[in-house]
Amino acid sequence: MTSRERCNVTVSMKVLFISLGCDKNRVDSEYMVGKLSKHQFEMTDDEAEADVIVINTCCFINDAKEESIQTILEMAAYRTAGSCMALIVCGCLAERYRQEILTEIPEVDAVLGTNSTEHILLAVEKVLSGTKYEAFEPLGHLEKHLIPRIVSTGGHYAHLKIAEGCDKRCTYCIIPSIRGSYRSVPMEELLAEARSLAEQGVKELILVAQETTLYGLDLYGRKSLHLLLNELNKIPGIYWIRLMYCYPEEIYDELIDAIRDNEKVCHYIDMPIQHISTQVLKRMGRRTDRETLTEKISALRAAIPDIALRTTLICGFPGETEEQHEELMEFVNETEFDRLGAFTYSQEEDTPAAAFPDQIPEEQKKEWQADVMELQEDVILDKNGDMIGRELDIMIEGRVADEDACVGRSYRDAPDIDGYVFVHTDEELVSGDFARVKITGAYEYDLIGELIM
Repeated sequence: MTSRERCNVTVSMKVLFISLGCDKNRVDSEYMVGKLSKHQFEMTDDEAEADVIVINTCCFINDAKEESIQTILEMAAYRTAGSCMALIVCGCLAERYRQEILTEIPEVDAVLGTNSTEHILLAVEKVLSGTKYEAFEPLGHLEKHLIPRIVSTGGHYAHLKIAEGCDKRCTYCIIPSIRGSYRSVPMEELLAEARSLAEQGVKELILVAQETTLYGLDLYGRKSLHLLLNELNKIPGIYWIRLMYCYPEEIYDELIDAIRDNEKVCHYIDMPIQHISTQVLKRMGRRTDRETLTEKISALRAAIPDIALRTTLICGFPGETEEQHEELMEFVNETEFDRLGAFTYSQEEDTPAAAFPDQIPEEQKKEWQADVMELQEDVILDKNGDMIGRELDIMIEGRVADEDACVGRSYRDAPDIDGYVFVHTDEELVSGDFARVKITGAYEYDLIGELIM
């Protein structure tokens, strides 16, 4: 047993784990919970009874930063007045503001950087023995997690983080500075983890990274996401494999073929384009333009006619004009994305875009965001209407309280961010079950179906 795994705690203690931010953070949190659970720690969701509180933070945009800081301050009260004996802060905010956290929030006992979650046991041991602790591995480090993680998503689906860091250097994004350069997880480790998850009952794997489309380039000298999909498709017990965070300019023919040809790979792809104006994309530091984006979307739909396309957009980037906003609106209307989220630009310190001239007033950013989302509601209502009469397989997510109905997701819906299919039935269906339904109704984001016997 290494020093990073050794823990001298002899009495069972309760740990509250708070994970903020993205799905990549969630995976890091699940690894840490797995390590702690192996060493006489019991998990709790009650801060008042927690002996140890761990907060995995986010600081991608200002709202996330504020949420992380507020959460730390709230938990600090339990460190001073409750039973809590150790308050540990890790993740992106800890990496970016390590000294400020230790100096300005003295209740914090330990901070772990983004590449240091494997130190969680040692951090707890040090703090409980009365010592402050810091761990910040170099940003080029790639952690290895040999202890199975504890899945926090209900057990029927899980996220598989296939890479860490990013090389893109978009002008609005701080991630490369706090997560490091792009590092792919070796394929054999991912396949072993996927098999372990399947043995635990996971039926859907959701592949995540800062960018999934470049998987393997650093390890194998070529993009290898299609090869990973081919191998994951062979694992017994896995029914769905879903792709998130695919940079559109990096989507390649072999990847499209793998999505089409592997029966377990959902005909679904999340590809954040952020804008469509070539001028705005250039200022964002994106390595694409309108022509390339249009070609990629056409290629995906030509090869996989029933593919569900999800994207995200940034409204109010510095220097964006009314004409460029209208160009974006026309593109959203013409392209008819199946899923779309629009967000206002967040001026993040230490990013090039924060110093750009012609910053857009907050009110204008919110107005443009509302324009896009209102238009998308009309688009998705029409597209959902076209689903009426179709038959779909759905994964059950649970029952509707006090009704003879259950709720599920189709291949077109990623958990937590997309819509649901509601089915009136008194059948005893539980989370993780699959059911065949016929779509009978449609709303802006959700569908209504009836069970096919």
